[in-house]
Amino acid sequence: MPTTLADFQRVEEYLHAHQQDFIEKLKTFLRIESVSADSKFIPEVKRAAEFVEQELASAGLETTIYETAGHPIVYGSWLKAEGAPTVMVYGHYDVQPADPYHLWKTPPFEPDIRDGHIYARGATDDKGQMLTHVNSAASWLKVVGELPVNVKFVIEGEEEVGSDNLEKFLNEHQEMLKSDIAVVSDTSQFAPGVPAITYGLRGITACEIKLTGPAQDLHSGLFGGSVANPVNVLAKLIASLHDADGHVQIPGFYEDVLPLSEEERTQLGDLPFDEAALFDALGVSAGYGESGFSTLERRWARPTCDVNGIWGGYQGEGPKTIIPSEAGAKISFRLVPNQNAEKINASLKTFLQNQCPPGIKFSYQQFHGCGGLVFDPNSGWMKSASAAIEHAFGVAPVFIREGGSIPVVSTFKEVLGIDTLLLGWGQTTDNLHSPNERFSLEGYRQGTLASARLWHELASL
Repeated sequence: MPTTLADFQRVEEYLHAHQQDFIEKLKTFLRIESVSADSKFIPEVKRAAEFVEQELASAGLETTIYETAGHPIVYGSWLKAEGAPTVMVYGHYDVQPADPYHLWKTPPFEPDIRDGHIYARGATDDKGQMLTHVNSAASWLKVVGELPVNVKFVIEGEEEVGSDNLEKFLNEHQEMLKSDIAVVSDTSQFAPGVPAITYGLRGITACEIKLTGPAQDLHSGLFGGSVANPVNVLAKLIASLHDADGHVQIPGFYEDVLPLSEEERTQLGDLPFDEAALFDALGVSAGYGESGFSTLERRWARPTCDVNGIWGGYQGEGPKTIIPSEAGAKISFRLVPNQNAEKINASLKTFLQNQCPPGIKFSYQQFHGCGGLVFDPNSGWMKSASAAIEHAFGVAPVFIREGGSIPVVSTFKEVLGIDTLLLGWGQTTDNLHSPNERFSLEGYRQGTLASARLWHELASL
């Protein structure tokens, strides 16, 4: 028999009565030092996987821990809602390194509650946010004995180091993972009191260029003016990437860009965005970027080209008059839907190489990336998520794009053919990847309630 609104109301009462239990569970999870980037934490990463598996199993899901060439992937499923949609919940139990430790007000793996937040590494990225869905599923099964929808949890331990083994796992288990929609809570609300659904992500591609001139550094007095200086050439190449109005000059760069509609531009312009406050918080006097677009449009829906680092020549104190032997730069691009990373890299390589003078050897290394995505904000999935969030937060969510990239979302689309609901409960001010990471206890409560309501809302689709 399908579940009802009355069933959800019983679950809601249970969530309210047991909120402190959920906080204690999160504390236990946060004490596990599951730093995936550092091999000395391998036992702790394994312990975090076991914690997730035990939570899913005790909730009533069928669980398996899949070993990989790296860290384990935890899978849990409950598939007894005949005729209802199947939802795949993705999250990660690994965390960023906590260094520098001396900048934490309290130890990073000893959760501390103050000012309505829980402070610890992984609090919002992603242990706290992910656990909201575990809590909500467990509560439905505890109170009602069943879920309104079928659920499949895929919780990995390598997100913070590139998810090297996740794509292989998805490809090898496509039939097992077949779902109608994915849910990921690893993003943020738009602002305090303004919950959001993210319907678009920029993609990314990156490269490194290296220029080699003379076999060794040369005396600039003896040889200056007679051979090409790699640092001078690099400066010219970097300067050629943009024009005075911030437009990227790589041939064909904008050719495939999916433009913003006037309706969407109006929607983004209506968001409660304080541009001056943002720039003040960032420590800059004004914004800058591609002319003809607003700050939010530039951040979320326009492609970019950025130099991430440059090197070459003498870096020490005082002068050293040389012609450096080599110079290099790392460059990344944030891509929007329809742009092709291979096409852009090929064009960039040719564009830069053709500007190199005789005597300079040019080398180019492309790094992996992912494409940009945009989902239909008017789909039934989005409307169900919006209703769930409005119930939990007391206000309807805004629909936003995100300037960053979440490669797994592209992988879900490419491998499993499913869209993703990006439902973030945290804030951009939660110090993700930084000292004093935190998660609002109210956000944790609201996220758990929204997740519980989401299962009810999705059941009718």
